[in-house]
Amino acid sequence: MSNLFRKKRVDDLLNNSGVQLNKTLGAFDLILLGVGAIVGTGIFILPGTVAASHSGPAIIFSFLIAALVCALAGMCYSEFSSSVPVTGSAYTYGYIVFGEIIAWFVGWALVLEYGLAAASVATGWSSYLVSLLEGFNITIPAALSGPFNPAEGTYINLPAIFIIMIISFLLSFGIQESAKINKIMVFVKVGVILLFIIVGAFYVKPENWQPFMPFGMEGIINGAALVFFAYLGFDAVSSAAEEVKNPQRNLPIGIIGSLLVCSFLYISVSLVMTGAAPYTQLNVNNPVSYVLQLVQQDWIAGIISLGAVTGMMTVILVMIYGGSRLLFALGRDGLLPKLMTKLSPKYQTPTINTWIFAFAVSFCAGFIPLDRLAELVNMGTLIAFTIVSLGVVYLRKNKNIPSGGFKVPFFPVLPILSFIACLFLISQLSMQTWIACGIWFIVGLVVYFIYGKKHSTLNNQ
Repeated sequence: MSNLFRKKRVDDLLNNSGVQLNKTLGAFDLILLGVGAIVGTGIFILPGTVAASHSGPAIIFSFLIAALVCALAGMCYSEFSSSVPVTGSAYTYGYIVFGEIIAWFVGWALVLEYGLAAASVATGWSSYLVSLLEGFNITIPAALSGPFNPAEGTYINLPAIFIIMIISFLLSFGIQESAKINKIMVFVKVGVILLFIIVGAFYVKPENWQPFMPFGMEGIINGAALVFFAYLGFDAVSSAAEEVKNPQRNLPIGIIGSLLVCSFLYISVSLVMTGAAPYTQLNVNNPVSYVLQLVQQDWIAGIISLGAVTGMMTVILVMIYGGSRLLFALGRDGLLPKLMTKLSPKYQTPTINTWIFAFAVSFCAGFIPLDRLAELVNMGTLIAFTIVSLGVVYLRKNKNIPSGGFKVPFFPVLPILSFIACLFLISQLSMQTWIACGIWFIVGLVVYFIYGKKHSTLNNQ
């Protein structure tokens, strides 16, 4: 039993003489990486649907509450990542403070989060692409643009597989090159969002904001539980810890900075959207484009659709990146085969594990309907958030942690509040999600006891 809870020593992690990744990323790269991961389908869909059915114009308060919960978890991530700047995110942090079996559970949950998030966004990207191409009279057959479902005439989602393969090919050249492409796509995405805010502001009618809280405080809280998931992805920034220059300074800036930028964009879009059209009309799949069509700005609606396609590509990029770095950390610790740590001689990136992860993700995106599995992404994320929030309390007690770096203010009140908030959100997930997650963890336990426990690098210490 003691072997199950053996811990990584901080000194060993910081002085690891094994396989290392190159340090190439600065604070601005990390902010763009975070914005790339967070701003995706959420900003183009959630503000309208949640306003129509839960919050009304008071959705801005829903976004604020969700942002505060994420900020609490973000500060805990910032302290961990600046104190222990190694790849692996919450998995590595759990290894330090709770031991191997807890770390494995967190890592296994994060594999689920990153994989299904990338697959589901790729599926959404495929739908937007098909719609965009139809505007140019180009039609992709239904049989080749949907998950395996013969009853509806769909067999394989080729566009979703295609975009995953293209992004994985890009990532195989290294994070610095990928970050350059990510910058371009993030600027395009933010540009079209700002275009919507600026143009839509001229059509805002204050009477559309009345009543401001049609569903009361309960509607705002329910809305917050839903839009919380629009912020997921910032934790992937900490996966880049080992590839960051001056991590004690740059990682907290990247994590908190990306949350601030995204909060501003979400709240601004929500204000304009509910001001330009009655909230009761916004329960549609494309509320941003819909609002612009209502005010006869069809050409801008087309640009917004193009921005949505670009925006989702950055989410897929960061999620596949985070998943590949997590597999690298698991392999380096011996919990998965050492093949996961093999670096490309030319680009010094874990090319093999990137492609292994990409093929698994593309299978899910190409063949499996992900509607019922979407909540599993949230379960994996929230499990990681709870471990990191509670782990900060134990991290402060470790005298081997280097001084300096970011520290969570009002300690230990804020980490405990973050832990409680994440547990509350986990309790709101459906029973089907709990069952599916339980099956995933049983599989994970089998893998750990058959391979990981025996091959762990801690067996040699």
